[in-house]
Amino acid sequence: MNRHKQHMILTMAATLVPLTLACASAQGAPTGQPVTGVDWRVDSLTTQGTTRHAPTAAHLRIDTDGKAAGNLGCNQFGARATVHGDRITFGDLYTTRMACEKDRMDFERALARTLTTGTLTARADDGKLTLTDGDGDRVHLSPRAPE
Repeated sequence: MNRHKQHMILTMAATLVPLTLACASAQGAPTGQPVTGVDWRVDSLTTQGTTRHAPTAAHLRIDTDGKAAGNLGCNQFGARATVHGDRITFGDLYTTRMACEKDRMDFERALARTLTTGTLTARADDGKLTLTDGDGDRVHLSPRAPE
């Protein structure tokens, strides 16, 4: 995947998560968990029926002003996010360009692709958040513990 597309994916991810969370909370998610303004840890990613655990560095946050930022597993990213109800769309991802071991880079590419392939649907349940793309791939998130 070229760097521009990877950057775009990261930007979308940063934007989608906060918007999704805001939409889920606005629609009365069972736990009342807000989507925006929360530091979310990426727990795992399910693509093509296979679930992979996320590197410990992977996280994201969507602020109420639509700014999204975080870490894809190796590189930091920033993006704009648009939230409409339970739908989140990330704009272009802007990322750092560090290289990490192959497993982390593979996870990062898959996460960026999932976040930026189109509109994601957000679902909050028991304080956790799941973002699902149009292909059924899912990003599983939970609130990140303060550092």
